[in-house]
Amino acid sequence: MHSSVDVVVVGGGNAGFCAAHAARERGRSVVLLERGDVGMAGGNSYYTAGATRITHDGLDDLVDVVEPDERHAATVVPPYTAQEYRADLEKVTEGRTDPAMADTVVAEAAAGVRWLKGLGLRYRLMYERQAYERPDGTLLFWGGLHVGNVDGGVGLIEDHTKAAAELGTEVRYGARVHDLLTDDDRVVGVRYTDAAGTHEVRAESVVIASGGFESSPELRERYLGTGWANAKVRGTPFNDGALLLAALELGAARGGDWSTAHSVQWDAFTPQNESNRELTNRLTRQSYPLGIIVNREGRRFLDEGADFRNYTYAKYGARILAQPGAVAYQLFDAALRPQLRAEEYEMPGISEVVADSVEELAAALGIPVDALSATVADFNAAVDRDVPFDPTVKDGRAANLDVPKSNWAAPIETAPFYAYPVTCGITFTFGGLQGDLDGRVLRADGTHLAGLFACGEALGGLFSANYPGGTGLAAGIVFGRRAGAVA
Repeated sequence: MHSSVDVVVVGGGNAGFCAAHAARERGRSVVLLERGDVGMAGGNSYYTAGATRITHDGLDDLVDVVEPDERHAATVVPPYTAQEYRADLEKVTEGRTDPAMADTVVAEAAAGVRWLKGLGLRYRLMYERQAYERPDGTLLFWGGLHVGNVDGGVGLIEDHTKAAAELGTEVRYGARVHDLLTDDDRVVGVRYTDAAGTHEVRAESVVIASGGFESSPELRERYLGTGWANAKVRGTPFNDGALLLAALELGAARGGDWSTAHSVQWDAFTPQNESNRELTNRLTRQSYPLGIIVNREGRRFLDEGADFRNYTYAKYGARILAQPGAVAYQLFDAALRPQLRAEEYEMPGISEVVADSVEELAAALGIPVDALSATVADFNAAVDRDVPFDPTVKDGRAANLDVPKSNWAAPIETAPFYAYPVTCGITFTFGGLQGDLDGRVLRADGTHLAGLFACGEALGGLFSANYPGGTGLAAGIVFGRRAGAVA
């Protein structure tokens, strides 16, 4: 089958759909090629919680975006300013975010969400992930991340698919794109294979929205380093970097940091703990700031309370990957256990070990008993119990040790004791193609590789080493919309 359209988008995740929507709004004919069949579609976006980081002036500024909820009357949503958003990007990437890309995301993410709301996408306040109940009964949001999709990533892709159908975008599923077609130095289409054979689509513009290379153990080892083949793939199994390599062969420049990735603490031993379409994001273990984390030697190795979860979770997977056996254990006691996220810690069949003493817990985990007992005893003795424990703020309740815990230090002393084995779950790679702010793919000399665009995880430069939660979907909206607006 051979066909011709104005724009072909490769990849049916959040960024790809945004590019397709924007192009269709301009009257362009669009074919979106999704590698997964209908039952495996949606890219990494399907596996997310749907959290999207945007600027706003508080709850009153969000009521036109989020679905009604009776809890709104007792809810406090602090404003999240452009200055805070920009500072967060600068802080968590250790100053390595591309300044122009960062400024663009900060300036346009909120408008992008409202644009998608107008196309039928549904949003809500993320109470179960981003709010704590205070003693007066009010619910306080924290960490700058407040808005998410109804039904998470599953709802996000369902809503995008409906919007695409209403706009007249043709979506072809099970389409594995393996070649970029060229005419002299211009990209003029793609070649793909599906169950019916090999096909070509000619187009004025090709938008690569097919993600990074996190699904390829070979490329992970090559670019992220030794041991990364052992990481668990949280999301789609289809982001193998093939289109990135195809673009590089045509002269595209690499963009951003190819040596780091978004990686989280992920259930280590539950069966089917990769690309799980049923549990999706629920295999993360993100209440770790409340407890402590130890390795197989029974030793702590990072500051669990360095910052709100939103600013540390995407880098701690890599820290765990470097530990013996690429496994660690989150520890809590009976006093802390009720505060853990129910959606992540109360599912049947998850990796959980419970014991009546720290010594019994160590034995059950195969950790040296004396080492874990000493770690817990030293930690408990170092907790500054004079400072009130308050998970809604950075409370400064510390345990001042060689490996400190800077906030939310609570003693591990009340039986029973709980352990959750975690390993490194890789979400996406931070390196991609070099592009301008409209996603035009660039060569090393700064010239545009004519006809080729990139967005979403395929566009490098925004992130390095770490990432503020919810910025990936925000960037996909902003740069997907921009690419579709000019492709």
